[in-house]
This record gives sequence, C-alpha cells and structure tokens, in this order.
Amino acid sequence: MTHQASAATFIADRDRMQWHDQALWYVRQKRDLASQRVEEWEALRESASRIKRHTLANLDTYLERFEKNATQNGITIHWARDAKEHNAIVHQILEKNSATKVVKSKSMLTEECGLNPYLEKRGIEVVDTDLGERIIQLKGDAPSHIVLPAIHLRKEEVGEIFEAHLGSQKGVSDPDYLTAVAREHLRQKFLEADAAITGVNFALSESGSVVVCTNEGNADMGVSLAKVHIASMGIEKVIPSQKELGVFVRLLARSATGQAITTYTSHFSKPRDGAQMHVIIVDNGRSDILGREDFHNALRCIRCGACLNTCPIYRRSGGHSYRFVIPGPIGSTLGALKAPKQYSDLPFACTLCGSCSNVCPVKIDLVHQLYLHRQMPTQNSAMQKKRKIMRGVAFVMRHPKLFDAVGKTVRKIAPKLPRSLLYHSKNIWGRTRELPDFPKESFKELYQKERHGKR
Repeated sequence: MTHQASAATFIADRDRMQWHDQALWYVRQKRDLASQRVEEWEALRESASRIKRHTLANLDTYLERFEKNATQNGITIHWARDAKEHNAIVHQILEKNSATKVVKSKSMLTEECGLNPYLEKRGIEVVDTDLGERIIQLKGDAPSHIVLPAIHLRKEEVGEIFEAHLGSQKGVSDPDYLTAVAREHLRQKFLEADAAITGVNFALSESGSVVVCTNEGNADMGVSLAKVHIASMGIEKVIPSQKELGVFVRLLARSATGQAITTYTSHFSKPRDGAQMHVIIVDNGRSDILGREDFHNALRCIRCGACLNTCPIYRRSGGHSYRFVIPGPIGSTLGALKAPKQYSDLPFACTLCGSCSNVCPVKIDLVHQLYLHRQMPTQNSAMQKKRKIMRGVAFVMRHPKLFDAVGKTVRKIAPKLPRSLLYHSKNIWGRTRELPDFPKESFKELYQKERHGKR
C-alpha cells in the first residue's frame, strides 16, 4: 500500500486528523518558544552539525576508541552487521543468563530490528516500559511517532485498551487514572524482570559511556533492578566526549517537546556489582548511507522528532501512512535509502516547504535530500510515468503551431465534455480540485488582436 492510500484512511476520520494536526503543531510551537529563550540557539545548531560532521568523517576511530574504553570499564561490546545479527546476539545473551522476562525502554533501533516479535517467538516476554510504547504494544500496533508513539490515539481509546488488558475501570479515560494503572502494572514487571534493554541516545567515545534520555525514568528503573543490561546502539550514536554532549542535551529536549532538558539524562559507564552490561553496536545499512555523499547527513539525526511535528503532510496523514519504522521527513529519506523500491513514494509525501530543514537541531538538509530522491526515476514507477508525460508536453511546446492547435481544441471541446469523463477514477488531481473555466481565446490570441487593433 502506498503512502497516498494509507493516508486516505487516516484522513477519512476528519476529527482525528484535525486534533492530530493541532496536537503536533502545539508541540512545534513549544519548540519555538524554548529555542527563542536560548540566545545562542543557532550557534548550538551549527556546533551540533559540525560535531556530527566531524564524528561521521572519523567514525571508525571514535567507535574503536569507544569499544576500547567501554571494555576497560567492564562492558561487553558486540558488533552486529544487520538486524538479524543484532537480534541473535540479544537472544544469546538472554539465553546464556536464563532470562525469560525482559523490560525494554523506548528504542527506535529495536523497532527497526523487529526485536520484540523475534524474542516473543522464542518464548521470551518483552514488556515495553515507556507509557506510549506500552499502550501501542498492548494494542498490537506500531509507534506512529519517534517521541510520541501513541499520539494518534484518543484517550478514550487508551481507556478501552487498558480495560481490555489491564482491568481498568470501564469507560474511564482520565489521563491521571490511566497513568496510575500503568504505573502499578509496570512496577510488577520491573520487579520480575531478568534483563533490561535500552536504546542509546549518545555514546561517549572518550569515556566508553552510553547516555539514555527519558522523561519517565523507566530505563533507569529497569537497569537498576535487572541483573543484565543490554544497550542497542546504532553506529551513528557515538560522539567524541562529554564536552560535546552538552551541546546535544541542550538541543534534544527543546527540539522534541519544548522542554529545557529531558527529565532523566542517565549515564551508564559500567555494570553494577554482580550485574552485566552489554552494548550492541549495530550497522544495519548505516555504512551504505555513510558512503553516499548526497545523503550521509541523514545519519546526523538525534531522533528528536522536530521534523515530524512541523511537517504539514505528517501532521495530517499520520505516522502509519509512511509504513517505514521512522515516519515523517527523516523517515522518508531513510526509508528511500534503505529500500528504494519499497519506499520510493515517501519522498513525494512532501510539499518541499523546507520547514523540516529549518527546525532540525543538527541542520540535516532534509528538503534537499527529499528533492534528490524525486530525481531518481529508475527507483520510482510514478516518476517514470511523469517523465513520459512531460516528454509529450515538451514536444508539443517545442512546436508553436501544434501548441496553438492543441490549446484551441481543448478550449472548445473540454467545456462540452460530461463531468464523468473529466473527473474519472484515474484523474487523481481532480479528486479534490476543480478545473478553471476555459476562456474562449488564449492570451496569445487576445494579445495579437490588441496589437492588431493598435496598428
């Protein structure tokens, strides 16, 4: 199913579409207010962009240094070429420690790798502990946003999900009550867990530490109680040191939700006494993107979601319409890079308004990348059709007499055609638009008449 078809389903529910749009625009406005309170905001963006550019250019050096320092700290480092290897490594660690119950904090990388279903098929219980992710997991759904995974659901729907799975009171959708129900439910899961899995927001090469940012403290709770901590990390998450971290911490929360800082910014430098800590460094196609000069800047992404919150297409079409694990502008370029044929339509789910590039805290040239994707006809059947049509139009326009004849014919015939013929099922443009009234004469004909009259 294409983005257009999936979006049509979301848009059909007008009320949902409108509050989804308004809710995300509210977050975008909070981001603007938060950024305006920092005088050096643009300087921070430039610094973050420069740090990422430097790190990606020397990625091998910083990753090897991170591995060396983390190993010295007592952390076990694993390398995974793709999602399959990542999942197998996680399973091996759990199996070795006889772990059958896992609590997991929010991690887009584990979503990308399909870790949950992989482990569940092997008899391991995986509980997402981020509230939004838990809602989605209980519903059997996928997240629709990087930061706000359940933003597409109404509170009444969340109440129904909790009633069905957690035994909450029927018909009650008060957010405070539902949060309390989730807290009580998750507390027991934390206590029972054999292992905890987290993502990695930043990896500090100099110290061998990983940094995890959350607003609910769920990552800290899981890691503090479980005997095994597994951190899944994309290769692009490494930065030189704690000095550079200060730049990103100031940008991340303000860009994501308009907060000055995330509630919990936790540093994990070594395993607890009597516990284990594993970091799995995952490629999964990132090296291929790194080698593409026009697109490697996409690896700068710090997963703040600012581009989603500002995008007029995402806000009105919903995250699931993108089909890729990461939706919105950043997902459109990453999806088209990872699987060009499968996601070739995503770069066209864009107005090229440039708002995504303007709000990106690390200054990714998103609008430029999406434009470049559109210029790749070999990867897009729709683009090939458009090229053929434009070749025909160009041929007509290169021959003035033919152009005049076609224009005159259309002006005479089109107004007489039945509406069913003009606005047929194949006319996608006409589904939401009306053709203008056709003039009796073209501008050229009027100009020639006026010019002749003055003579």
